[in-house]
Amino acid sequence: MNILKSIRKKSWGLILLCVALVAFQVWLDLKSPDYMQEITLLVTTAGGKMSDIMLAGGKMLLCCLGSLLAAVIVAVIASRISSDFSADLRERIYDKVQSFSMREMGQFSTSSLITRSTNDITQVQMLIVMGLQVMLRAPIMAVWAITKIAGSNSSWTLSTGICVAVMLVVVIFCLVMATPKFKSLQKLTDDLNRVTRENLTGIRVVRAYNAEDYQENKFDGVNNILTNTHLFASRVMAFMMPSIQLTMQGSALAIYWIGAYLINNADMTEKMPLFAEMAVFTQYSMQVIMSFMMLVMIFMILPRAFVSARRINEVLNTESSIVDGTKDISDTDKRGEIEFRNVCFRYSDSENDVLHNISFSAHKGETVAIIGATGCGKSTLVNLIPRFYDPTEGEVLVDGVNIRECTEYSLRNKIGYVSQKAVLFSGTINSNVGYGDNGKKITADDIAEAVNTAQASEFVDSLSEGTEAYVAQGGTNFSGGQKQRLSIARAVARNAEIFIFDDSFSALDYATDRKLRTVLKDTCRDATKIIVAQRIGTIRDADRIIVLEDGKIAGLGTHDELMQNCEVYQQIAYSQLSKEEAV
Repeated sequence: MNILKSIRKKSWGLILLCVALVAFQVWLDLKSPDYMQEITLLVTTAGGKMSDIMLAGGKMLLCCLGSLLAAVIVAVIASRISSDFSADLRERIYDKVQSFSMREMGQFSTSSLITRSTNDITQVQMLIVMGLQVMLRAPIMAVWAITKIAGSNSSWTLSTGICVAVMLVVVIFCLVMATPKFKSLQKLTDDLNRVTRENLTGIRVVRAYNAEDYQENKFDGVNNILTNTHLFASRVMAFMMPSIQLTMQGSALAIYWIGAYLINNADMTEKMPLFAEMAVFTQYSMQVIMSFMMLVMIFMILPRAFVSARRINEVLNTESSIVDGTKDISDTDKRGEIEFRNVCFRYSDSENDVLHNISFSAHKGETVAIIGATGCGKSTLVNLIPRFYDPTEGEVLVDGVNIRECTEYSLRNKIGYVSQKAVLFSGTINSNVGYGDNGKKITADDIAEAVNTAQASEFVDSLSEGTEAYVAQGGTNFSGGQKQRLSIARAVARNAEIFIFDDSFSALDYATDRKLRTVLKDTCRDATKIIVAQRIGTIRDADRIIVLEDGKIAGLGTHDELMQNCEVYQQIAYSQLSKEEAV
């Protein structure tokens, strides 16, 4: 399986060492009954010396101590192997998710990816720990113990075989009943994480609408299904252990009962050897049954671990639909050139195209705006430029190179991107504005200038710690407008050749919006700017305005040109401005 690639090379050596130590531990455990038989014969035979008894007892004690030491060493090694494995596996999943395009991200929910990176890996880690300590030991112990008792009395052997058969029937019954439930537990854990995450991220809306009871009922529904499933599986497995204990005790009782019958009918000279053999056989029989019981412990976690492993492999085996190119466009002759050639795009779960035959170009230093009704494909269009998605048809060119052919690293180094939803990370204003790697070192002066350009200095300067002020996860300690300005500052600090503003001025008041665009026009005069907006006031000064309607270009030109010949643009303009203001 792909998941096994996360086992380090040196770990395989440690696994072989575990096998050797487990075999040594089993040998010591099975050697102890031999010394016990020797002690029994010495005690019950006339002329037995105390020194011989002490010697045999000392050897038996050394076997027990050696077995204990081997078990401790195996446990330490197993913990090391499993910890290294889980660390490497989490890193592989993280790297894999980082390579996903937005298309693959849509296949796995956020809550599911979190569960797969945490709970699922923990299940597999537990299996490795238990497997190295128990799964290796149980079959070695069972086979070795069976060979020890193979030549003993057939009645004792038969009783042990019957007990093992009864135990296997119980185990198989329990596993058949519980395994389907174990398979559904991980999916139900995903659902629980999803509801919990929704409730926490949307806590303001929940409280604003007095929807606490609704969310609680929603959580209770998912939680009760998970609880009932877990209870059913646990109750079935709980039935297993008492049954095994009963089988073990029944096996010992059967051996003693058969032994008593045999000893009672034996000659006087055979009674004591037969008694010693019965005591030893009882120990070996217990070892056989204990081996099967240890395997049962593995079987209890095996179904869930296999489901978890399958879910992890789903992530690792998912190939990104975007294949990285080979061309480095960081030093091309053209700078800030964007061209769309007959671009169509369709989401993987959609039957119809979202964008239809989009063609336009944006040249260095120009400002190209995109406007249209909600859902017309504005954000989808600009998300094709940094290659978050690939077009279904047509080509997107940056600096004269098809973005499918260039490396994602060199492409995105040219872009300063501000998403529709302002995203801030926990840390400081400095770490957020100077975020990312664009091949250049962002200095403190760059950050200060970017903050000033984004019109964020007015509130940043009022903070006692300035740009070292703390930013909570998601920027929850800042307002929507402040988060937007810090996001814009982050893009400006990159000193990019292309800026993409995806409705990034929506939370700003008109005065700040105007000031920001004026400063951007001066500061970033050599950069190409793509602006998605809903306000006419934000884009009316653009060099070109693209009007989208149902994924198609309904108009292309300046504000004045569109006011003359584009009905869709006129409707948008008149819905926001008076006729005098629109003209």
